Amino acid sequence: MSKTAWIIFTAIVVLLLGGLVLYSRSTSTQIDVSSVDANVVQAASEQSGNIGDRVFNNTESKVVLIEYGDFECPGCASAHPGVKTLLAEYGDRISFVFRNFPLTSIHPNARAAAAAAEAAGQQDKYWEMHDLIYENQNAWKTASGTERTDIFTSYAEQIGLNIDTFTADIASSAVNQKVLFDQALGNKQAVDSTPTFILNGEKLSSAVSAGFSNGDLTEIKKLLDAALAE
Repeated sequence: MSKTAWIIFTAIVVLLLGGLVLYSRSTSTQIDVSSVDANVVQAASEQSGNIGDRVFNNTESKVVLIEYGDFECPGCASAHPGVKTLLAEYGDRISFVFRNFPLTSIHPNARAAAAAAEAAGQQDKYWEMHDLIYENQNAWKTASGTERTDIFTSYAEQIGLNIDTFTADIASSAVNQKVLFDQALGNKQAVDSTPTFILNGEKLSSAVSAGFSNGDLTEIKKLLDAALAE
């Protein structure tokens, strides 16, 4: 692709993502999830853009820990290392689900980051992109649209994605629908801040959730162990 063609292509992607942000703001509350059990792992459906929940290690467990997160949220980035530590310890004993809940009114790049992660997931590299986005939050959180696209594309290259497919997916209706569906589920579960963690249908208190950020996982482990023992 020539330099001129790349500039034009990047501009189109930026415009599409900007449109999707505005669209998501107006439609996320219009998806009817009244009949959906938000506490369980969601299979792919028409409502979700035919994209299922992103489950770490594709684990099926009776213990389901859901995080509603915003990739631009500093609190979510602070909690990320604690989440990784927990997952390394519990492995396939629990199903960890990440659902998108971008707070676009205060985090203008969060929606695009969610789309980048979901686009990577379409090539089975969701968690690799998820980690790169969180661990490099400072590099893109204040970036312009063009800069942001270039950064996320560089991450896609790092993890070996097909770039043409990635750039098509990042602005696709399926990925947009998946983010909207996640937001609708979050609204149903009365999520009003990020990160919000829900364990087998019970929202974790702020005191327990804080353990992910401060490195003290004692209380969350107690809850997980109790749920596993039931």
